[in-house]
Amino acid sequence: MTMTDPIADFLTRIRNAVVASKDRCDVPSSQVKLELAKIFQEEGFIRSFKVLEEGPQRTIRLYLRYASDGEPAIRGLERISRPGRRVYRGVAELPKVLGGIGVAVVSTPKGLMTDARAREQHLGGEVMCRVW
Repeated sequence: MTMTDPIADFLTRIRNAVVASKDRCDVPSSQVKLELAKIFQEEGFIRSFKVLEEGPQRTIRLYLRYASDGEPAIRGLERISRPGRRVYRGVAELPKVLGGIGVAVVSTPKGLMTDARAREQHLGGEVMCRVW
């Protein structure tokens, strides 16, 4: 079976790991997923990540973040732009996730970045996903 949306798979694996209170989550590696992992780490949604070179394909291992009471840092993940329905927004229409508590990840001509950084640089683009 071929995967039509690897980004949705990436988000679903993280979502499932959080629901199961797992400490870490392994996903097949790609450049876009590495960029997403960097943003998630910078924004404090995951503790860290590393690329494993084992086997035929590289794997990204994400270390999930939880509060001291066991509450996950990631409360929700949602794919916005899909292969069947791309969602593009100009800088003025970039979404604010939960009034700025969450983050929308935008694919701009200068690479993946958060909605806040895209606004700072006056860039629009494809709205990949929302995290809160």
